Amino acid sequence: MKRDVIIACDFPSAEKTYEFLDKFTEEKPFVKIGMELFYGAGPEIVREIKKRGHKIFLDLKLHDIPNTVKKSMSVLSGLDVDICNLHAAGGVEMMKWAIEGLTRPDGTRPLLIAVTQLTSTSQEMMENELLINKPLDEVVMHYALNAKTAGLDGVVCSPLEASKVHQVCGDEFLTVTPGIRFADGEIGDQHRVTTPEKAKEIGSDFIVVGRPITAAEDPVSAYRRCMNEFV
Repeated sequence: MKRDVIIACDFPSAEKTYEFLDKFTEEKPFVKIGMELFYGAGPEIVREIKKRGHKIFLDLKLHDIPNTVKKSMSVLSGLDVDICNLHAAGGVEMMKWAIEGLTRPDGTRPLLIAVTQLTSTSQEMMENELLINKPLDEVVMHYALNAKTAGLDGVVCSPLEASKVHQVCGDEFLTVTPGIRFADGEIGDQHRVTTPEKAKEIGSDFIVVGRPITAAEDPVSAYRRCMNEFV
């Protein structure tokens, strides 16, 4: 896949999502369907958005024992999404089983990527709440290497870490990076953020952009601005 902007459709209902997507009369943006929308609208929202011609990143962040994740991925493989994910914290074995479950009888499967550390995670939080005393950057790289060892296609990471992930895991190992804000925008609840233009310089393969587009006065213009700065 070439570099692309993925819009995080973090809406509470199918109706709100369709209302938003209907604004795009010329483009068919790559969209992310996360937990809020999937749990509210169910698998049918995936089928409908796919039918409309959009690529889909299904962002459910699976994290459970290997057998449960394998069976869940087997179900998700039938939804014809383009990317799905899990938490690297589940370990190498869980990630290997996830690939087995995601792979269809004909050998095809969506791209599978792992969440390293959420962009809302700070060094202080990691040490005080998760009791992980290694530097955040080191933890992210270790999780990325585990994902590569398991056979995954890439990771979700902060855009600030994308370049180093490529150094550690190779240029073909994908970096999907949330935490994107315009230079003149608010950072909200995320700590490790950057602009679309800077993410391109650093080496992100995909950027995931939510509120700077979905909450914009003119979402289509905001999306085009992202595309111009990143792609």
